[in-house]
Parts: sequence; structure tokens; C-alpha cells
Amino acid sequence: MIKKTPHLDYSALAEAAECLRILAHPNRLQIVQILLTGKKYSVGEIAGSCELSQPTTSDHLRLMQRCGFLESVRDGRTVYYSIAEPHLKDIMDCIQKRFG
Repeated sequence: MIKKTPHLDYSALAEAAECLRILAHPNRLQIVQILLTGKKYSVGEIAGSCELSQPTTSDHLRLMQRCGFLESVRDGRTVYYSIAEPHLKDIMDCIQKRFG
């Protein structure tokens, strides 16, 4: 018999799976690594660090922001991104321990 422990309901698990699916991309994980330094970076800075085009970088950022992983602040014409979900550090630590 399976021991009863608190579990997330199916809808919460489905939401988690969707957000993890979005996170599960090498470029997005690289962006998270950059943003976990604590500094706010512009799309151009992130694109340059990841060797991606700005439109591709913007698409990645938009997806991660939609899941609540990132937040953005506009300063004139420049948008700066930072980590909104503090648990991303735990996820990246787990990835580092397993694959680093």
C-alpha cells in the first residue's frame, strides 16, 4: 500500500509540468544562469552572452516571464530582466550537482 503523504492536485502538477517544459531548453537554462548573478540585464546583454539573436532571446524571455520565472523593468526603450522566482536557484543547483 502507498503511504499517504501530502500531494499536489492534478491541476497544480499540470501547471508545474508546463513551466518545467518551458524551462527545459539549454538557452533558457543559460539565461537563468546569467540572471541568477543578481544583476538586471537587457535583452541585448543577454543575447550577446548567449550568442543568440535579440528576437530569439526576447522569445525565450517572454515564455519564461509568462510562467512567472522572470520580471522586467522598462527604462526608456530598454527592458531589463531579472529573476522573479527564487526557487530557480534551487533548480539550477540541482542541475549543477547532477550534470556539473
